Amino acid sequence: MSKNFDVKDLSLSKEGKLKIEWASQQMPVLKSIRDRFAKEKTLKGLTIAACLHITSETANLLITLKDGGATVVCNASNPLSTQDSVAASLVKDFNIPTYAIKGEDSKTYYNHLNIVLDYKPQITMDDGGDLIHLLHTKRRAQIKDILGSSEETTTGVIRLKAMEKEKALKVPVIAVNDSDTKHLFDNRYGTGQSTIDGVIRASNLLLAGKTLVVAGYGWCSKGIAMRGKGMGSNIIVTEVNSVKALEAAMDGFKIMKMKDAAKTGDIFISATGDKHVIDLPAMKIMKDGAVVANSGHFDIEIDMAGLEKIKKSKRRIRPSLDEYIMPSGKKLYVLGEGRLVNLAAAEGHPAEVMDMSFANQALAAEYFVKNKGKLENKVYVLPKKLDQEVAKLKLKAMGISIDELTPEQKRYLSSWNEGTK
Repeated sequence: MSKNFDVKDLSLSKEGKLKIEWASQQMPVLKSIRDRFAKEKTLKGLTIAACLHITSETANLLITLKDGGATVVCNASNPLSTQDSVAASLVKDFNIPTYAIKGEDSKTYYNHLNIVLDYKPQITMDDGGDLIHLLHTKRRAQIKDILGSSEETTTGVIRLKAMEKEKALKVPVIAVNDSDTKHLFDNRYGTGQSTIDGVIRASNLLLAGKTLVVAGYGWCSKGIAMRGKGMGSNIIVTEVNSVKALEAAMDGFKIMKMKDAAKTGDIFISATGDKHVIDLPAMKIMKDGAVVANSGHFDIEIDMAGLEKIKKSKRRIRPSLDEYIMPSGKKLYVLGEGRLVNLAAAEGHPAEVMDMSFANQALAAEYFVKNKGKLENKVYVLPKKLDQEVAKLKLKAMGISIDELTPEQKRYLSSWNEGTK
């Protein structure tokens, strides 16, 4: 085992602790779970390895798990998403082994993945599925010790469902992303706001009057399109799914093929979870000065390798903004190196929305404990009862009250006899 951390600079911990405390103030649902876990020691005796974005919000999840009695170790799920001050504080102030450095290279990233698995966890938490993938390839001997794994993001769930379909999945998985209190809010409102935040921080462009091309119309893309429209952009949506394309059209957006949208767009954002959605042929025909960004988890939605091969030159204009000179002489601007722009160029989702997402993660860990030995090697969703509980806690924290069904209404909804009078 190597030393119990690999972070940029421990002297940054004071700044990180303040960030963690500020995020905690906006995360009342997770705080209530943390208080309960601390009393019950729900996770006592367990080791949990988390491959997540190392941000102030994630820190509060990790602290919750530790207060519940678990030994917690973490690494970054994306080389550009780490907040170095938060990583330092996790080590120095909370004694949580942390392996994350903003800008780390691929070799360091995979070394960190292996190190956290060296702690021999019983539960893993993923944002993208890399820990699970490693367990199913090079660390198969550890699979027998795994109670389960929870997955945070759409991209990771896609990978895991593919594994289940091929009967390659050897551990139970909870798709936290599929909880209503996650994807309906984190993906839509969190991704929508934080992606636009990343684009603006990286470029300082005025969005009003620009043509913004959004690739995909899942929950993340819906949020981006909605927020882009709110900033005054003209929205074009590209899709491969007929129902989603129809939905986007009825939401008032233009629908085009990427090859057609590429000729007119000013800013392009992909959020699909698929490969080369913004491909080289599209980038070649974009207008001079077009801006390209990715809001999907992996850095494959834009064909960055192809772009690197054909470029005449490249230079860094601003932090998180690179200028590529194309063979035609036109300029193309890429944000955040083609990585997750809301974390590469900004701070990710607001704490208020991550409050629900990470409440689901914490409850997933508890669910594995309570259902030890009862779960098959499948992708599960947390029970709706837990989803409803998270929503109720969030509403309470927001000072919102809602109606309850009367006994008569409950009877009516459960009956098939009563109809038109």
